[in-house]
Amino acid sequence: MNLRHLKYFVATAELGQVSRAASALSISQSSVTGAIKELEAILDAELFVRSSHGMELTDAGREFLAASREILAKVDDAKGLTKRRSKVSGTITLAATYTVLGYFLPFHIDRLSRLHPGLDIQISELNRESIEDGLLANRFDLAVLLTSNLSNPELESETLLKSSRRLWVPTGHRFLERGKASFKEIAEEDYVMLTVDEAAHTAMKYWSKTNYRPNTKLRTSSVEACRSMVANGQGVAILSDMVYRPWSLEGKRLETVSTDQDIPTMDVGIAWRNGVEFTPAMNLLVDYFKASFVSPQMAQFSGRK
Repeated sequence: MNLRHLKYFVATAELGQVSRAASALSISQSSVTGAIKELEAILDAELFVRSSHGMELTDAGREFLAASREILAKVDDAKGLTKRRSKVSGTITLAATYTVLGYFLPFHIDRLSRLHPGLDIQISELNRESIEDGLLANRFDLAVLLTSNLSNPELESETLLKSSRRLWVPTGHRFLERGKASFKEIAEEDYVMLTVDEAAHTAMKYWSKTNYRPNTKLRTSSVEACRSMVANGQGVAILSDMVYRPWSLEGKRLETVSTDQDIPTMDVGIAWRNGVEFTPAMNLLVDYFKASFVSPQMAQFSGRK
């Protein structure tokens, strides 16, 4: 195994398609495909399955993705040892939503603090509406939030990560035999509805495109409650890969299956007020995220002065 394997694997996992990963890395599709096959042989595990969405991670793939990102991050840190004492300093007021703060941001805040010790990032956790108001009123410099929920025309945003949504089921569930479930079948199950970060509103938007409705047994703002309920066989839930973990707090396992209809991804990104003048500290933070995620759409951040 080498760093090439990991880079190609992470790019494919984050972009969801071999063609997009190849384009972002400026290499051939066959090189990406070959590297993934080699990696699967080395690990003796299937990391992806092909679907109508493109390349979808298996449970093993999701677990290996976290490890791969950590390895690549440490390599980047090692390369930057001589630059560890960054000359850029200053304070950034950063707002974040619950899901982003709990499952995305801490790793990156830790890296930023080590790479740029002069940077003081002051974080506030708020809901989307409060964050939008805060950006427009200049109470916050930047925000990291679910850009898939963002709609205010006075704000600009850049998506960093698209996280697929899948059906969570307890181990041994009947849906696992086929690896796919229809919305008709899901509607026959008890359903656990997550409400935080507008999750319930988003869910009902894609459910409304079907002829069925979820049989909601519990509405909760806790991802961990969803995880435990599913693992204990008390219902199923459709949630994103970003918040998926294969074990509940009680140590019980849960798994995921695809659905018969497309479900919109949960998109994470950065937002700022139209026309805001970026400080060196703000540019540093945005450039850090730009370098951390492989995506053609991030070749250039528009709107920065």
